[in-house]
Amino acid sequence: MAHLGVQAVVVALVCLLGAVRSQTTLAPAVTATTVIENVTATTVTENVATTTPIMLSTTTPGCSVLNISSCEACAPGTYYDNETLLCSCCPEPGLCIFPIGCRSCSLGFYQPLAGQQTCLPCTPGFYTNLTGSPVCQACPPGSYTNESGSVSCQACAPGFYISGQNATVCNPCPEGTYCNSSSCAQCQMCPSGFEALKTGNKECSPCRPGMHKTSHQRMCQICSSGFYQIHWGQENCDICPEDHYCPSPDVNPIQCPSDAFCPEGSTAPGYCMETFFRKAGDTCELAPVTIALIVIGGGLFLLFIVLLVFRRRRDTDSELSLSRAPLLRKDRPPCHVYGVPCDADPVYAGW
Repeated sequence: MAHLGVQAVVVALVCLLGAVRSQTTLAPAVTATTVIENVTATTVTENVATTTPIMLSTTTPGCSVLNISSCEACAPGTYYDNETLLCSCCPEPGLCIFPIGCRSCSLGFYQPLAGQQTCLPCTPGFYTNLTGSPVCQACPPGSYTNESGSVSCQACAPGFYISGQNATVCNPCPEGTYCNSSSCAQCQMCPSGFEALKTGNKECSPCRPGMHKTSHQRMCQICSSGFYQIHWGQENCDICPEDHYCPSPDVNPIQCPSDAFCPEGSTAPGYCMETFFRKAGDTCELAPVTIALIVIGGGLFLLFIVLLVFRRRRDTDSELSLSRAPLLRKDRPPCHVYGVPCDADPVYAGW
């Protein structure tokens, strides 16, 4: 215990002398091993002064035994600590005699410049998981961070993605795409026969019967007219076969009736006109009733034409008779000539 007391007294005297010579206020010291040789310690015992040469190994060197002119700036990734004695010995802040006089930046903080008094927090989208880091790392694709001073990045949840670096938020997968895992840098297109109708999809759903989708399409499409599809998750639709018709794309083809026509791709059976036509193979032909009606109609039409011509001739003869009547008879006033009425028709010789 006496030996430790002597060391404390010696250190106090040395620092006091150093403080006077450097005019610098002392502060608590940091760990720095220095050997001080041939230091004279004075011990007072019962009013008798004795002088004993000792060898001290101390971790708190005073400013008087250090060369102040050799102070160096805190290296990038570290910062100046006001509570460090070795830094307080230097007249300018941020300068330390030993590198140990500077403290390393903690996790999530960095300092790119030398001789700084503070560290800077990593901005959103960046992180650092190392102490004493001069820079922060950008969050890789598929991850993000929206806080300052981040130690790590968060992975994008399934259904979300981010393709760039230093992201602060993930984007939902658009329609027609999906992501079924975390940390997606890009969403994938739904495969053939599957679709995704909303955003942020973790998986795709199969196309319903009556619909189809190829690999380059985003959504399922309804089968075209004359086609059908009765299964789930199909890429193509099938054409309705011959002698069948498909009224709806999501039902099986229906057998065509015997008296109807159903070519390939039919949506409904085709019939000949009832009564007047009948099916004959792949075509329609005139029914016997239709032929009889055509003959009767033709005969009536000819009879009408004949009557019309006959009437026309009769009307023409009547008009000629009326035009000749004034020439055969002339009206004269009543008179008598030689006892004979004047209106009597004259008799000419030779008539």
